Amino acid sequence: MIQWLIHILIDAVVLLVAAKFLNTVHLKGFKTALIVALIIGVLSFLLSWLLTAILNIATLGIFYFLGLGFITRVIAYAIVIEIADKLTDDFKTDGFWPSLWLAILIAITGGIVDAILF
Repeated sequence: MIQWLIHILIDAVVLLVAAKFLNTVHLKGFKTALIVALIIGVLSFLLSWLLTAILNIATLGIFYFLGLGFITRVIAYAIVIEIADKLTDDFKTDGFWPSLWLAILIAITGGIVDAILF
């Protein structure tokens, strides 16, 4: 539980930094970043496994068998970010590419946090 809360806080900071440096990501403030990070966390928990499975089937498992399964997970996470975009008024991404970059940034940051803390 504590690990999940830490990831929500870290994701909120990543969203804020991304909104500051990427002109294709729009975020109102830290409170909105926390809400969006929470939405992304819940949606990821509920949907990422399904989206990853669908993407693995659609690509005939090529990424999985080549040891590049993280690609389908990042794409699934970008789809989750797009869904979060549609659910909130104070968070917007201008298309799929910014969502993909956010997914990559969140995945890298989460991996670093996991390696350091857990």
